[in-house]
Amino acid sequence: MDSPLLLAALVIIALLVAVLVVVLRRGEAPAVPDPRLDHLTGQIQTLAAAQAAAQAAIDQRLDQRLNQLSDRVHERLSLSATEAGQSLGELKERLAVIDAAQKNIAELSTRMVSLQDILSNKQARGAFGEVQLADIVRTVMAPINYEFQATLGGSNRVDCLLKLPNPPGPIGIDSKFPLESYRAIRDAQDDVALNQARRDFSTAIRLHVKAIASKYIVNGETADSALMFVPSEAVYAEIHANFPNLVEEAGRVRVWIVSPTTLMATLTTMRAVLKDVRMREQAHVIQAKVGELGKDIERLDDRVGKLQRHFDQAVDDVRQIRISTDKVVKKADDIEKVGLEEPVSLTELDSPVPKIPTSG
Repeated sequence: MDSPLLLAALVIIALLVAVLVVVLRRGEAPAVPDPRLDHLTGQIQTLAAAQAAAQAAIDQRLDQRLNQLSDRVHERLSLSATEAGQSLGELKERLAVIDAAQKNIAELSTRMVSLQDILSNKQARGAFGEVQLADIVRTVMAPINYEFQATLGGSNRVDCLLKLPNPPGPIGIDSKFPLESYRAIRDAQDDVALNQARRDFSTAIRLHVKAIASKYIVNGETADSALMFVPSEAVYAEIHANFPNLVEEAGRVRVWIVSPTTLMATLTTMRAVLKDVRMREQAHVIQAKVGELGKDIERLDDRVGKLQRHFDQAVDDVRQIRISTDKVVKKADDIEKVGLEEPVSLTELDSPVPKIPTSG
């Protein structure tokens, strides 16, 4: 702000110094002090003082500006440090979440490997299908309506037997999981391998359907149909999408192929049928109770009639009592009137006493 003033003072001082140098070089040494020289010297001193004051003011302002700048830099650094700390905290939390998710993924991967091992073994795969079937049945049906590993035909054990009333009667459900032939269809690299895999898949399904029809449909012991449970929606979709002839063949021998989803829907329908059957079984009990209720109503009506008759008799008795009280009141009035008449003479006393009229 004061730079022009400072520059002008410096220029004036430089001119005065130049004049003073010129005078000294000329060797002029006045014996008497020159007032102009004194005045010039005073101006030089004044300008020097003004320059010093201006320099001090400039230094003070520079110090203030530097202090303000330092405070702002410090405040900005503090704010940046706080924000950096918050960012690091959030980053740490996110890393913790990522670490937990990674652990879950690793655990899921381990489970998938275990499931792969289970599905690779035929016996373990069969047990997996039975467990899945049991979970679905337990979720929908009441315990009295099913039995696991029930014996049919004397020697055959079915995975699950639904205890339904006649008709249709008990229905067997057996779990089958043709995974190898299905994987062969999925992994086929050419038409030859694909056709062979499809033939193997069809053969496996037919054998399963034939075994269920021969073992778990027992005349006089079960219904005329059974269910084949396929624990995989993908295998079930493959059968219905690309092998409709297998579905038709199974239907002709009364074996119905179901998946976890369709089995859940089928069992839900059966549960509603069982509820309706139980309601029909209890219908005679309801009818008997309604008959007993009707008899109770008849007895109540008879007792109300008797009470009505008693009430009418009581009303009649009260009416008769009222009549008698009226007669008594009238007779009392007649007696009172006789006592209020004029006294009779002695001769009248000898006459017969008149009878008091009575009524009733």
